Amino acid sequence: MRMKWNRSSQLVLAAAASLLAATLVAACSQLTQTLTVDFVFVASAKAAGSDNYGEINVFEINSESGRMRQIPTSPFPSEGRNPVAEAVSVDYGSLFVVNEDDNTIVQFIIGSDGKLYPYNTVNTPGIFPLAIAANQSNLFIVDLYQPLALCSGAEPCSGSIGVFPLTAASGSTPVALGAAATNSAVNGQYWPLTLSGASASDVIVPTAVNVLASGAYVYVTAYDSSVTPHVGYIFAFSVGSGGVLTPLSGSPFAAGVRPSAIASDASGSYVYVTDFAKGDVLGYSVAPGTAAVAGALVPLSGSPFRAGNQPSAIVVDPSYPFAYVANSLDATVTAYSMSSGALASIGTFSTGLQPVAIGIDPSTNHFLYTVNFLDNTVSSFELSTTAGTLLDSQLSPYATNSEPTAVAAIPHNGTGAGVQQ
Repeated sequence: MRMKWNRSSQLVLAAAASLLAATLVAACSQLTQTLTVDFVFVASAKAAGSDNYGEINVFEINSESGRMRQIPTSPFPSEGRNPVAEAVSVDYGSLFVVNEDDNTIVQFIIGSDGKLYPYNTVNTPGIFPLAIAANQSNLFIVDLYQPLALCSGAEPCSGSIGVFPLTAASGSTPVALGAAATNSAVNGQYWPLTLSGASASDVIVPTAVNVLASGAYVYVTAYDSSVTPHVGYIFAFSVGSGGVLTPLSGSPFAAGVRPSAIASDASGSYVYVTDFAKGDVLGYSVAPGTAAVAGALVPLSGSPFRAGNQPSAIVVDPSYPFAYVANSLDATVTAYSMSSGALASIGTFSTGLQPVAIGIDPSTNHFLYTVNFLDNTVSSFELSTTAGTLLDSQLSPYATNSEPTAVAAIPHNGTGAGVQQ
């Protein structure tokens, strides 16, 4: 007996077939995509293993809950002692880790699954590196001391900044570090951070570095440790071909008592510096290219802006008008709205003990995290893109290795991000 189908039956069958096909496509999509929106790299200074290397914990962030989870085989050795700073290349393919006790920068290739593979190691131009920043063309490194024979912990001297030109990745070849740029004024691969005149012999202690999004100017925060109370400064340089630096007229610029961290907005119009001693955020506008001294810093009206006690880190959201400061003594984050550069406090939110580093996820700019040195954790928050307030992510905080010091992140091409690296 042959079954006959009427028109209605054919339509029902076709609809069922379409539904089945859609279900199969969705199932396959779930097999090939994840909810991971970012990979976050947390450096921990506590030595581990027979080589006394520090560690890099690698976390994935869930795009729906903000929950952070360590990936398989994490943590990874930092390939050096006492890692204190991190930066990622603009193509998100490399992680640069600063190992202070070895005077090295280690370049790791980042796998598609977030795993780290050591690729290259270079010595920093000076002694005891402590801060790093990268853009498309250059890697900037700040050292506690200049590379002089008389400089040591027992006999400290002023710090310096060095520059490694970067060659963009090509095919399977990752970003390449060139030889450090040469400063003809000292016939060396560094630029001293020193004062002039009667204060020329004072010991200047650098603390942080920031390069504008344009790459045209780089700024180093520092303070004069030879006077009491200390006096803070921002050393400003224009960046030329091959990473050669030229100090700006008027540099260094005044920056409170003891500047501890520095950040700039996505447009490169504003620079913000935290003052560890006074609990403030100093705001500056960047003089435009048409100004007599382009790149010079001009204090904003209303600056300084109040923060918490001993602010240690600052980040500016690249997509939304908000800035966030980690207050190490209070174990809090202060949130600010931004209007024409001016900051207005939104509220204060609790973190783990002694937050020393802060970041925002580079995929959606929707999750914020702090690295908490004293309780060996990383705190994660969901950031309101309309109000700027923070909400604890699911199960936050999350355990790290001992004494975490730095954080960096890259986007991941999962369903939560849709970002191509």
